[in-house]
Amino acid sequence: MLTPTTNDAEAMALSALAATLTDERRALRFLGLTGLDAHELRDRAMAGDRGLLAATLGFLENHEPDLIAVAEAIGATPAELVAARAMLEA
Repeated sequence: MLTPTTNDAEAMALSALAATLTDERRALRFLGLTGLDAHELRDRAMAGDRGLLAATLGFLENHEPDLIAVAEAIGATPAELVAARAMLEA
């Protein structure tokens, strides 16, 4: 088994962010909880802001149905998303 890299974690988190934003209910809750607007979110995502990426995964972890739905949408497991968040926060 290969050990995931930080780049793998960032790519997974970016995919999770995209999947989060494709669901209107989830996107509105995410934007409301983070206080970000669409412009700031786009700028930080384009810059690969690890804090934003880790926060996205933490947001999903705090609501298991969303964690499972996004994991399925991006072809990952919930455990992989949790591990990616931990790696990004390290």
